[in-house]
Amino acid sequence: MLLKFTKMHGLGNDFVVVDAVSRKVYFNKAQIERLGDRNRGIGFDQLLVVEPPSNPDMDFRYRIYNCDGSEVEHCGNGARCFAKFVLDRELTHKRQINVETKRGQMQLNVLDNGHVQVDMGEPSFQPADLPFLADAMQALYQVQANGETVELTPVSVGNPHAVIRVEELNDELVHSIGPAVESHDAFPNNVNVGFMQVVTRGEVNLRVYERGVGETQACGTGACAAVVAGIKQGWLDADVLVHLPGGDLRIAWQGPSTPIIMTGAAEKVFEGQIYL
Repeated sequence: MLLKFTKMHGLGNDFVVVDAVSRKVYFNKAQIERLGDRNRGIGFDQLLVVEPPSNPDMDFRYRIYNCDGSEVEHCGNGARCFAKFVLDRELTHKRQINVETKRGQMQLNVLDNGHVQVDMGEPSFQPADLPFLADAMQALYQVQANGETVELTPVSVGNPHAVIRVEELNDELVHSIGPAVESHDAFPNNVNVGFMQVVTRGEVNLRVYERGVGETQACGTGACAAVVAGIKQGWLDADVLVHLPGGDLRIAWQGPSTPIIMTGAAEKVFEGQIYL
């Protein structure tokens, strides 16, 4: 099969996006792994597959696969790229787009400056929603990782995150503690791990070790998780600028029973085709 694709990125978090609306496309795990190989394939953090909706009230459905072939529930940077893709390909002319994902429904708004604002839904701090194995609800939890005691805030934003506040960010911390927490027994389905340095009450630096991928240039759900965790802990205000290695995101959350609003850019890199 000759597969047409578009390579995109959201702040360096890179994607291959495939139109499965105009033509039926199916992938198996081996094909996704091959496409995701940066030496023998195209290379990406996630594969995004655009499909017709199953719900008539929705405009599209989209599925998200890590480069290891695992399907995930949610991807903020991918959602912004998705919105740009369907407009660029003229699959829709709407600037307010309603989308189904494995996690549920979401609304994407394309702004006049080309940035995309995403309603990411409400976060949950309930351990069972990640899941995270805990005896009782706590403000902060402690786990042992690489012989160290690590304090973290578990939060679900449609996919599971563990947010760790640090005084400074460095490679050794991210690449030693990151994988140890990602696969910790307390997270039966593994977890995305965010390392957040608070600069001011309205500004943070963030690096994210993503489940099934490793560290990425940017993680939209990771930015959402870090900000809502910081707000819950009393460290941050309701509107925060998040600096990631690949660029900046604006995250706003007004508190319980309200959705997280994420705003940022999405870019097309190139279009191509490859035989599967």
